[in-house]
Amino acid sequence: MRQLSSEWRHCYRGGMAEQLGLRERKKQRTRQTIADTAIGLFLSRGFDDVSVAEIAEAAEVSKRTLFAYFPAKEDLVLHRFADHEDESARVVRARPVATDPLSALHAHHLDGLSRQDPVTGLTSDPQSLAFLRLLNETAGLPSG
Repeated sequence: MRQLSSEWRHCYRGGMAEQLGLRERKKQRTRQTIADTAIGLFLSRGFDDVSVAEIAEAAEVSKRTLFAYFPAKEDLVLHRFADHEDESARVVRARPVATDPLSALHAHHLDGLSRQDPVTGLTSDPQSLAFLRLLNETAGLPSG
């Protein structure tokens, strides 16, 4: 099974770097382990050829625990986009006082493009490209 690089995981995490208690950190690790395990299995065997039971077993959690974090199999893939739903709002809130919102967003997107951040779609990272192929080639998942 493929392991996801820390850069790949960070890209889709949405920057959850706040100070959290032990219980919340453990929940985050469990969620991340389940998600990384699922993506690794999907990339190596295909979305439709991996069962939820196999993901739970490989992540060393019960199916009930898996469904507590991800209500549907598709959520194991699509949550990576949901983590970015409020990204624009975070960028605007974090901007310097002298910077207008549109300039802050423009600079943020240019920075992502210059780093070839997978979220921008401009990347040559093999893992990111494999993830995008998974989305485009799986009938049950929305593409692009």
